Amino acid sequence: MPLYREPGVVLRTHKLGEADRIVTLLTPGRGLLRAVAKGVRRTSSKFGARLEPFMVADLQCFEGRTLDTITQAETLGAYGPQISADYDRYRSGNVIVETAERLGEGDTSLELYGLLVGALRTLAAARIPPELVRDGYLLRALSIAGWTPGFTDCVRCGRPGPHTAVVVQLGGVVCEECRTPGSPRLDPGSIALLEALLVGDWDGALSATERERGQAAGIVAAYTQFHLERGLRSFSAPRN
Repeated sequence: MPLYREPGVVLRTHKLGEADRIVTLLTPGRGLLRAVAKGVRRTSSKFGARLEPFMVADLQCFEGRTLDTITQAETLGAYGPQISADYDRYRSGNVIVETAERLGEGDTSLELYGLLVGALRTLAAARIPPELVRDGYLLRALSIAGWTPGFTDCVRCGRPGPHTAVVVQLGGVVCEECRTPGSPRLDPGSIALLEALLVGDWDGALSATERERGQAAGIVAAYTQFHLERGLRSFSAPRN
């Protein structure tokens, strides 16, 4: 059975037998990878901690008939402990990796992998509020997947903005003539925040008020779940 090496981000794990785990990873070359890590639940395991959620590792695996097997794991990014130590970071991290798993079910994407690593690194550094890291990741990941939202001109007729009404199903802001009944109207600062998150402008994002962050977060959550075509479990996790 051929050996190969591949970096990967651990998205989730679940138990297999008494001592093993199945590890789900996003990799740049093989996309979504599910592999068995044997013996990692034993206290004597040399690399069990390297295969926890939010960790980035350089893996050596060999191909199996159904699942590949991880034989070595070297840490490339130890983001798990910092993210898991704070509940808000942990909740945001779960949304990020669950979205990465959904989007990774298609073709491989080096860009999507790099975005995920960057988001986890930023989240672990704790210099930016977790909800902003989460929402910035979601908007940019969806853009990479082909669903780039529009927050400047009307996404239906192209009328130049600024506009403040948002129709998630149409992909962004709309003018008054294209606005559908019941569509939310956001504060101008909330639209500016969405634009900043989409391009990774953290200085602009950090200047937003709590109200603007809340409005933007609601749009990002609705937009993400609309395009993924089913809800994210992590969004419904209880708050402290």
